[in-house]
Amino acid sequence: MNWQSALYVGRVRHHRFRPRPHALAYRVFWMLLDLDEIDRLAAKLALFSRNRFNLYAFRDADYGDRSGQPLRPQIEAALANAGIAHDGGPIRLLTMPRILGYAFNPLSTYFCYRRDGSLCATVYEVHNTFGEIHSYVAPADSAGGALRQEADKVFHVSPFMNLDMRYAFAVTPPGQRISVAIDGHDAEGRLITAVLSGKRTELSDAALLRLLATHPLLTLKVTAAIHWHALRLLAKRIPWRPHPAAPERPFTLGSAATPHAKESMQP
Repeated sequence: MNWQSALYVGRVRHHRFRPRPHALAYRVFWMLLDLDEIDRLAAKLALFSRNRFNLYAFRDADYGDRSGQPLRPQIEAALANAGIAHDGGPIRLLTMPRILGYAFNPLSTYFCYRRDGSLCATVYEVHNTFGEIHSYVAPADSAGGALRQEADKVFHVSPFMNLDMRYAFAVTPPGQRISVAIDGHDAEGRLITAVLSGKRTELSDAALLRLLATHPLLTLKVTAAIHWHALRLLAKRIPWRPHPAAPERPFTLGSAATPHAKESMQP
């Protein structure tokens, strides 16, 4: 079988420019999961399961409205509500799996395709460390290639940043490589940039075992890194912002990037 699901192994980099510079980088890997393949993958792989404990696992209730209901209709409803035409083509989710029962994904990205293979939209699902979740839905340029999208920030992610920001996304969709770059701009210009990038490899038990050795307890380390760097920002006297209320709606509509935003993006 020609599997569309795969592993991507690479790095995450963050850089804050103001009021004092701060940067971090760490190795990471993601699963690209075709939502229609997950059950077959779980049957094929000894080390991966759906909705039950394993070395690696996918749990539906970690995503979407967290009800545990199937994700495809949830994402299709979000696209329809955003006025984005989707004809039932594949939906593929880039995310970190649960590892030994634990997962935290600051960002998971859904790539929504038409039946002819063209990309019609992306959905950026953001989780914060306060247990909240929000998604940005953005149409994709049917011309293909790298995506340029933007959206107003409406969801609290870090106590070191305000909500009055706009995101600019620069995305290389899944192929032999993948990249998602996000610039955050406020009234003074670019404040932060975050880039995840990885190289595709086959999703197999052998590969998952290798990743356990090269990236041990990855998801726990991601959470630990977030809190460690929060302490470092405090030490640098970056102002702490209060936690605003979460948006009432679970999705925010983004758009294709304006020419000005395209020029400022750093893929």
